[in-house]
Amino acid sequence: MANALTMVIGTACILAICYRFYGIFFVRKVLGVSDTEVTPSHTLADGRNYVPTKKWVNAGQHFAAIAAAGPLVGPVLAAQYGYLPGLIWLLVGCVIGGAVHDTVVLFASMKHKGSSLSEVAKAELGPVAGWCTGLAMLFIITITMAGLSMVVVHALERNPWGTFAVFMTIPIAMAVGLYEKMGGNAKIGTYVGLFAILASVFAGPYVQESALGQWFTFQYSSLGIMLPIYAFLASALPVWLLLTPRGYLSSFLKIGVFAALVVGVVIINPEIKMPALTDFIHGGGPVLAGPVWPFISITIACGAISGFHAFIGSGTTPKLVDKWSDIRPVAFGMMLVECLVAVLALIAATALPMADYFAINASPEVFATLGMTVQDLPRLEQAIGMDLAGRTGGAVTLAVGMTEIFTSIPWFKTLAAYFFQFVIMFEAVFILTAIDSGTRVARYLIQDILGDLWAPMKQINWLPGSIFASIVACLLWGYLLNSGDINSVWALFGVSNQMMASLGLTIGATIILRISAKRIYMLTCLIPLAYLFVTVNYAGYWMIANVYLNEAAKGYNPVNAILSIIMMVLGVIVLVAAMFKWKDMLRTGRNGEAERLALSPAE
Repeated sequence: MANALTMVIGTACILAICYRFYGIFFVRKVLGVSDTEVTPSHTLADGRNYVPTKKWVNAGQHFAAIAAAGPLVGPVLAAQYGYLPGLIWLLVGCVIGGAVHDTVVLFASMKHKGSSLSEVAKAELGPVAGWCTGLAMLFIITITMAGLSMVVVHALERNPWGTFAVFMTIPIAMAVGLYEKMGGNAKIGTYVGLFAILASVFAGPYVQESALGQWFTFQYSSLGIMLPIYAFLASALPVWLLLTPRGYLSSFLKIGVFAALVVGVVIINPEIKMPALTDFIHGGGPVLAGPVWPFISITIACGAISGFHAFIGSGTTPKLVDKWSDIRPVAFGMMLVECLVAVLALIAATALPMADYFAINASPEVFATLGMTVQDLPRLEQAIGMDLAGRTGGAVTLAVGMTEIFTSIPWFKTLAAYFFQFVIMFEAVFILTAIDSGTRVARYLIQDILGDLWAPMKQINWLPGSIFASIVACLLWGYLLNSGDINSVWALFGVSNQMMASLGLTIGATIILRISAKRIYMLTCLIPLAYLFVTVNYAGYWMIANVYLNEAAKGYNPVNAILSIIMMVLGVIVLVAAMFKWKDMLRTGRNGEAERLALSPAE
């Protein structure tokens, strides 16, 4: 059996070497970055959206935005194939694909004055490709809401302690937001808010045993309706009242949990109990139905390569970059850090006995057919104080794995329940923050698309249009949340997410061909694009043929099949438009210093 410390040290060394050598080569040689050019944060500085920010501060906010629940959940689900496929894909996918994708998307957005990826696509590839990219962005944000919501619903169902702790973050964040809005001291608000959140976790068992416990006990169906309603109401609130303060407070939780996990792995050095490869690499697994390829590459997105990062890299971050050289630590570097986080999540899951892992991640009926006998699960259930079997979605598995690592330290032996519920709250808060902001983004995209048909919808401050677009957004992802299982919905999320990453690499390849001194540098995007585009389309086809249109499959859902087909068609349209553009540039020789100057934001 492997041990965790070897995996962590090996991963850290590989990522450090990549950052030192490939990062410098890609930023300086391929992109030709020079600090003699002025960034959009300076040329368009307004003190509100475009604000020059120190590189490590910007890197911190960028990491907080990209590293939500994805790098924690994907590796846990993919652990059904064993620890080796997930580890290899995380390292190769991040170094060859993810770091390049995030960096080139940020670079492209900055070259176009901080524009969104759809606007960059429109400028680089034409209006049809731009419109298709915008529609694809709407698809991914909608499906992302459903996939992440399903994770938190499975974690909170029949869990009054966790539900209470998560619920309390709402009034706590609103109180902090009101306090700071009224001129209160930010440090005091932060300290009080963090203390209140921790107090909610410690108060959980008393609430669970009291009459209030029934008020916080919900089944999946109830939570599946409550979350979209919450998202609609939360997205209508001013960002300073809930979204910003809760995101700010949760960033401290994120740092604390990640740091604690690193320390726990180093001190305990847990044994990896999952084999390198399981019998499910050929398909038919209880967690993921498909074979290891292509499903390892769509199940693990954040941590390897993720199209969702394009929302951040062409959203807030490009408007904050102080110097062009800051791109390396902000985009390239933070993607590598996210990879390390994902490896830690993989360790937490694979440190559990294989039977215990499947008992948690499969329904009791399916687990009974595997012929496995649980080992430590009864002890863990007693220590944590709740049933753990059949809680699919990945969040519970991660919480159990982290709890097992932490409680191996003698001082924390009796705190299993508190560690478990804290991790559950930590994951849920990040997902709720993503739901808040994601619903807003979906609303803007819906208004932008419908605005092409009816002009008033373009006005994001027009109340009737905003309400209508918010209702449509919540209905879309709410339907997906309540219409499938984690197997089918997470695969749909993976297909749409990685198709978005393919679009980002396609646009990146176009930019590189236009401005780089050597055309061969285009391969830095074309190689990961070729793998990802083939992988995501095959995965989409597999899910359509074997699950979405298979009436005997648990995830049978023609709507998901239609969504998958639309996503794949959009990807093909954008790629074909790019290939015609590449042919034109290669024929006319339009690349080099002249194009670099033509794209300079100084103009």
